[in-house]
Amino acid sequence: MPLINVRKRKHELRARFKRFRAECPPELKKSLDKRLFERFVSLEEYLAADVLFAYISQPIECDTSAIITDALEKGKRVAVPKCHKTSNEMDFYFIKSYDDLSPGKYGILEPVPERCEKAVDFSRGLCLVPGLSFDLQGYRLGFGKGYYDRFLSDFGGTTVGICYSKCTMGELPRGTFDRAVDIVLTEKFSNRTGG
Repeated sequence: MPLINVRKRKHELRARFKRFRAECPPELKKSLDKRLFERFVSLEEYLAADVLFAYISQPIECDTSAIITDALEKGKRVAVPKCHKTSNEMDFYFIKSYDDLSPGKYGILEPVPERCEKAVDFSRGLCLVPGLSFDLQGYRLGFGKGYYDRFLSDFGGTTVGICYSKCTMGELPRGTFDRAVDIVLTEKFSNRTGG
């Protein structure tokens, strides 16, 4: 598929899945997020992990707050991203609570570097990966900034993409730099892809 068609198709799909999420009734979203949480914390990879790389969710995304709280309560080390203002790269910092966060780029809560230890070892751990949509091979449709594709290219641990089942597809258009996750998890099923 020519690159321009991939870009165009991704743009169309982003609009579709953003619309679905924006129109999802709050009670339904709450129920979906609760089931996602229950399935995620039951994963053997999560139970075995001592380090969780997570993201601070926005209202349109699958809610990660319960997952982060659970991980902290279980004594896992939790690192969340801080995006660079001048590039599409991010660093991860370990947090001890939500008090270690403040609004950063795009208004998203990010770690305060002066209060947090910067993560430098990406050879292991479990990474929770955001996406508007995932396909059954583990490829994702993100928000189009490329932050996670860059990060995942060097990550050596296990990756889990969480998504609502209505936002999954058999196959998504993909580009050269797109990276697949190892596990796609929805409120209904999990699919081990081999990343």
